[in-house]
Amino acid sequence: MSSTPGAPIAQVAARAVDEGTHATAVRAMFDRIAPTYDRLNRVLSAGIDVAWRKRAVRAALRGAPRGAILDLCAGTMDLTVLLADARPNERIVAADFAPQMLDAGRAKVPRAERVVADALELPFRDGEFSVVVCGFGVRNLADPARGAREVRRVLARGGIFVVLEFFRPTSLVTRAFHTAYARGVLPAVGGMISGDRAAYAYLAESMNGFLSREEYERQLVTAGFANVTGEDLTLGVASIVRAEG
Repeated sequence: MSSTPGAPIAQVAARAVDEGTHATAVRAMFDRIAPTYDRLNRVLSAGIDVAWRKRAVRAALRGAPRGAILDLCAGTMDLTVLLADARPNERIVAADFAPQMLDAGRAKVPRAERVVADALELPFRDGEFSVVVCGFGVRNLADPARGAREVRRVLARGGIFVVLEFFRPTSLVTRAFHTAYARGVLPAVGGMISGDRAAYAYLAESMNGFLSREEYERQLVTAGFANVTGEDLTLGVASIVRAEG
């Protein structure tokens, strides 16, 4: 399957594909939209994504041991900034499989280490991090359960893992909102600003086809995490899941 701009994304969303094809297609998509990604986040969420990220960081650092911190699926490093500000003396690593996304965010946190990496096969030692945070990246993984196991591997005993994500909603009201937003607003506005409607059509499909928060919490328990809890934000539009290693 080709990874040329616009070609693979709808196909990846439409049917199961092997992990390599999925990763190649999604990586190419994020590299394409990297220049407009931050602007679109602010427009599409009316700026509320900033508050969501701050809340996720507070959840991650509450009671967390000191040590290295990993921003997984870091994108343009919006979460990395908050983590670095909150823990100015800690090692901060931003990992993403789309190098153009990391390049777009590098000026935000010059001291952070930037690592191009696949979340399903992380290039880090067992127990290397005291905190792992993942913002809006889990649903783009070909195998979220395998991703959870990798995080568990690199997380130190007693460490904290926090996910901020658009899980599949379960309430009727939130499902209706998600459907209208994903089918109308996201591809239309995303395509207009980025020039890549196919990319934002894929992102819409990834929201509708993903796990519910409760389903993902069960995956974390199966992966060996303890004290798994979740909370919904803004009527369930986004959610935070917190777990201990």
